[in-house]
Amino acid sequence: MSKNSGGIIFFGTPAFAVPTLKALISKGEKISLVITQPDKPKGRGKTVQPPAIKKVALEYGLKILQPEKIKDINFIESLKIIQPEFAIVVAYGKILPREILNIPHYGCINLHASLLPKYRGAAPIQWALIRGEKITGVTTMLMDEGVDTGPLLLQKEVPIEEDENGETLSDKLSLIGGDLVLETIVKMRKGSITPIPQQGDPSYAPILKKEDGKINWNSSAKEIFNLIRGAYPWPCAYCFLKEIRIKIIKAKILEGNYKPGYILKAKEELIVGTASGLLKILLLQPEGKRIMTAKEFICGRRINERMDYFS
Repeated sequence: MSKNSGGIIFFGTPAFAVPTLKALISKGEKISLVITQPDKPKGRGKTVQPPAIKKVALEYGLKILQPEKIKDINFIESLKIIQPEFAIVVAYGKILPREILNIPHYGCINLHASLLPKYRGAAPIQWALIRGEKITGVTTMLMDEGVDTGPLLLQKEVPIEEDENGETLSDKLSLIGGDLVLETIVKMRKGSITPIPQQGDPSYAPILKKEDGKINWNSSAKEIFNLIRGAYPWPCAYCFLKEIRIKIIKAKILEGNYKPGYILKAKEELIVGTASGLLKILLLQPEGKRIMTAKEFICGRRINERMDYFS
């Protein structure tokens, strides 16, 4: 079956999926249909916003569907009519039923932002950072009815840099992932890939909840540092100072010790004690305010060193 038969059905929703769709378009692949989540209200004004993938699909004049129910019979029948060569799935956000998995000639190929079977689930990038991993990667797999349990096609390892956070690492992996999907398609057409069952003990990366960002100052500086990186840009690591909720955006680990949560220095720089090591806060965001440097935060605030503390 050639790429000019039924083409490709693309399932995707957030910005992470955009580089893959653009890579397919740039290589001249026939995108027969783009399927994404329904528009949703966002922000303080709850303005209804289209998903990132919908914006790109509109830009390129691609046909779009946004089904409320993925198991709708009429929707599934509309996919069968296309007779797609591939379905490419990148952060779509819903589990595809068997009826859809069986439609494409080569099956449904999923791009996942981890080295499976590590970090199956909705937030692999965030949890890899929170748990202090030094290496992550991207995987293409042939989808089955489980959550990231299908046989592996290709994988690429990617080092995690010390200064990366959830946003920057996601951007990097999305670009590498787009290239890996293209390589996977080429090799599947040639018959040079044999799907391999996942081996080893799986780990899991459930979707982050707001409360997952709460800082426990009785953790080590390293653990808090990793939480700050992994929880950005959402939900953001946060704590409280005199009942004011504060998001910690960027920090640095320092040697030394002081009482967990207590502010050791609050002149020119903001240094806080942890269970092991010190944390120098570089960027933070008080509730209802913009992101600011620690120096800007300290200016105009009465903070008592060695007495005031984050909770």
